[in-house]
Parts: sequence; C-alpha cells; structure tokens
Amino acid sequence: MGMAVESACGEAVPFYVPVGQEVDIFGQAFGKRLPVLLKGPTGSGKTRFLEYMAHRIGIPLYTVACHEDLTVGDLVGRYLLKHNDTVWMDGPLTQAVRTGGICYLDEVVEARKDTVVVIHPLTDHRRLLPLERRGEVVEAHPDFCLVVSYNPGYQTILKDLKQSTKQRFVSIALDFPPPAVEQEILMHEGGVDAGTARRLVELGVKVRQLKHRGLDEGVSTRLLVYAAQLVASGLSLALAFRCAVVLPLTDDPLIQQGLEDLAQGMLGEEP
Repeated sequence: MGMAVESACGEAVPFYVPVGQEVDIFGQAFGKRLPVLLKGPTGSGKTRFLEYMAHRIGIPLYTVACHEDLTVGDLVGRYLLKHNDTVWMDGPLTQAVRTGGICYLDEVVEARKDTVVVIHPLTDHRRLLPLERRGEVVEAHPDFCLVVSYNPGYQTILKDLKQSTKQRFVSIALDFPPPAVEQEILMHEGGVDAGTARRLVELGVKVRQLKHRGLDEGVSTRLLVYAAQLVASGLSLALAFRCAVVLPLTDDPLIQQGLEDLAQGMLGEEP
C-alpha cells in the first residue's frame, strides 16, 4: 500500500533561499491553476521549496512518495471496513482536490504507469478527478495545485515520464544552490559556523565534479546538512563527511577511499 503524508502549513516559515525565479514562476502557475513539474537532482531542495510555497500561499501540502507498488487506490482512496460498515476513505490526492492544497507526487517516475494516468484529467482545463469506484467525478477546488517531481539525471529507459505526461505541466528546473547560498543553508540548517560551512560546501563541489566518473549521483545539499549537523553535535569534520557523504554515496571501497583521500587533502585531517 502506498504511503501518503499530509503536511499542513504551520506557523514557522520553512527555511528556503531562492536560487532563481522559481518562487515567482510557481506563484504565477498557481494563480493560473496550472500543474507544475519540478525537475532536479535528489536532495536539491524540491520538497523544501514546496513547503515554503505552501506556507507562503497559505494552503496545506499533501506529499506522496511514489514507488512501484503505489496504486490508484493509494492516491484517490478506497472502501474500508469500519464498525461492520463499508465506508469510503479519501486518499491524499482526493483530499487535496476536494478541499484545496498542493498535492505533491514526489519522484512520480517511480509510480506505475496506470497510476500516473489517473492524474491526467487534473492537468488540463477540466481539473476533474474521476472516482470510478464511487461513480463520482470531483471538480478541483480553486486552491488545488498538482505538483510532480522527478530526477532527469537518474531516469532510465524503463523509468521515464512519457512526453504525453511531461507536456501537461509547467516545468521548473531546480539544481544545487550556488556555494554562497549553500553555505548559508548549512549554517542555518546544520548549526555550524561560516568556516565549517564553507569547507563542507567546497568538498561538496569537488564531489559533484566526480559525477559520471565513478559516482552515479553528486552529493546532495541534504547530505551536506547532515554532515554539518554531525559536526555541530561534536564529530570531527572528516568523520562527519565520511558518515554523511562518503558511505551514503557509494559502496565501492576504492571510490570510498578516493573520496576520503580527497577530504583528507582538503581538510588536513583523517576520520
């Protein structure tokens, strides 16, 4: 069964530093009730960006982590037994459609194709969600917004969005933030000083340059934040880098050693 998590906008403003025109583009798309596709590498801030936009607009955010076992029922809802009665329970997509909010299908390319098809009537002028099991068609609330994301650099021949699906969305490309912005993020989210944040960012930039040269993915801002948090809690910078960056990125002992040698050369310390 698919897992859906509802996140309502709270009082605290989610920390997000814009790196381009993504805030304005999303605001204009929401105003015109256009669906949005976020394209970017893993850990580049897509989810945090939506948390920020949901708070800024003042609507709830429903996040669905897509996977190959995600069914239509997981998205739209299903009948359940309750006190010997059969009752209908809306899924996260239907909740957002009925009452308003952003429904975010994270890494939509991982979902089954028959599941993705259910969103098509929501991505054009109709803005409708057919609930076949109930014989009901739900018209989208004025504040409903459909957002999907995927990582173009990680797609395969078997796992890619069809052009017929891609062309239903306004697209926003997100990437890792510039070093100065990423340093600010590490200081705020990781609780480290400017010098430590700068050294971690410099390491991150070097590691990203190794993508496609032994590494499938560059180090995400998320992992750099984890490393910063470990440093703030008392670990050495080199050990935090090993635990939060090197080991999550690769299982290859030779590549691990190469990354640790790189860190030792830049930091002047061993884990």
